[in-house]
Amino acid sequence: MALKEVLILELRDMYSAENQLVKALPKLSKGAKNSELKSLFTAHLDETKGQVLRLKQVFQILGEKPTGEHCNGMEGVIEEGADALEKDREESSFDSGIIGAALRTEHYEIAGYEAAIDMSNTLGMADVTALLTENLNEELAAAKKIKAAAQPIFEEASTQPEEDKETPKTGKEKYSNKKSKEDEKKAAPDVKKRVGSR
Repeated sequence: MALKEVLILELRDMYSAENQLVKALPKLSKGAKNSELKSLFTAHLDETKGQVLRLKQVFQILGEKPTGEHCNGMEGVIEEGADALEKDREESSFDSGIIGAALRTEHYEIAGYEAAIDMSNTLGMADVTALLTENLNEELAAAKKIKAAAQPIFEEASTQPEEDKETPKTGKEKYSNKKSKEDEKKAAPDVKKRVGSR
C-alpha cells in the first residue's frame, strides 16, 4: 500500500474521531461540575467543529471522500468518558475522572495528527500539512488547558474521604473488573518473560 493511501486511511480515522467528539463534548460539558471545565469543553467543541471543516478541506485537496473509516479507538475513549459521567462521586472527584478521559482523548488525537503530518510532509503536501498542523496546535492547547484546570480540582479531590470499598458494583463495573483480570492473565506470561530477562 502506498504512503498516500495510508495517509488517507489515517485521515478518515481522524475525521470519524472528530465527528464522534462533536457529539461527545456537549455531554462532557453538561456533566462537568466545575465551571472552568464546562467552559473548556464548550470552547473545544467549537474548535472541534472547525477541525472537521479543515479535514474536509484536506480531503478536497486530495480529491477523496472523508468517510469510509470508523475510528474504533475514539469510540473506546469516548466510552471511558461516558463511564466517568456515570460515577456517583463528590464534585471534584467526579470531575477528576472526566479530566482523565478528556486527556486521553486529546492525546489520542495528538498522536493521530502527528502521524498524519509526518506522512504529508514526507509526501511533500505542504497545504495538507498546514491544515493538519492547525488542528494539532488546537489539540495541544486544549490538553494544556485541561491540565491547568485539573490541578485545583485534583487538590480538592485529594481532601475528600475515600469511599466505602464494600459499595455494591454496577453490572458495568463488574464486567470491567472481569475484563481487567482477563487482560492481566493474558499478559502475565509476557510480563514474566520481561522481568526474567533483566
